[in-house]
Amino acid sequence: MTSTPSLGALLRTWRERRGISQLELAGRADSSSRHISFIETGRSRPSKEMVLRLADHLDVPVRERNALLLAAGYAPHYAQTPLDDPSMGTLREGLERLLTGYEPYPALIVDAVYDVVAANRGIAMLLDGLPEHLLVPPLNAMRITLHPQGLAPRIRNLGEWRGHLLAQMERQIALSRSAPLRALHEEVSGYPVDTGAQLAGAGPGTGPGEGAAYIALPLLIEHDGQLLSFVSSIATFNTPMDVTVAELAIETLLPADPATAKYLRSLGP
Repeated sequence: MTSTPSLGALLRTWRERRGISQLELAGRADSSSRHISFIETGRSRPSKEMVLRLADHLDVPVRERNALLLAAGYAPHYAQTPLDDPSMGTLREGLERLLTGYEPYPALIVDAVYDVVAANRGIAMLLDGLPEHLLVPPLNAMRITLHPQGLAPRIRNLGEWRGHLLAQMERQIALSRSAPLRALHEEVSGYPVDTGAQLAGAGPGTGPGEGAAYIALPLLIEHDGQLLSFVSSIATFNTPMDVTVAELAIETLLPADPATAKYLRSLGP
């Protein structure tokens, strides 16, 4: 049986993870290094307001701020409202309009472990023909992308794109301490990789528009014999006050060359 970490231990972990000294944190939080030391050693119990202030200056994720409060003996400050709750109706409608408005280009919304919350017809187009076992809800974006029966065989620069996705997950794991995300990373990083079908030299400057000057690492993926090229953008909510909302991410795939944009528009509504 494992014991729950104390507030002091959690706070020290987050401070060290951010590379901040007790003195620096004290200056940011309008406190003293002595008080920060006392909190970390358990000699002082901070107020709820101080816990939240320290968490803010340490950029602690919203879910983990609740964990800090619980460790300090306080009730959670941030709600965790299911996305299908009636109170989330306006948010859901707004997200659906955003996804629909982005068509015919692909866009999706994922949660903290990359389960797909919503997606538009552009994403459905890319997933066409995948085996049913990968499409059973909840769909997982990382699993679908990297699984050898998923999109991986269609991705012409799989080595680079796979490395990018795994590195992205590793950064998130370092920031969030998420056990489910760590388990997902272990799963998808263990998938066998067949790079034999990749485009020779695929990467920036290669693709549908030969010699294209890409602004970011492109996703080069085949669809019905057509090589498509996208750059990815991820957006999150600013200053969220709900755990569910804080963990949503909106990913949009922007055509990286005129040929891809023309092809997507040709597919019609």
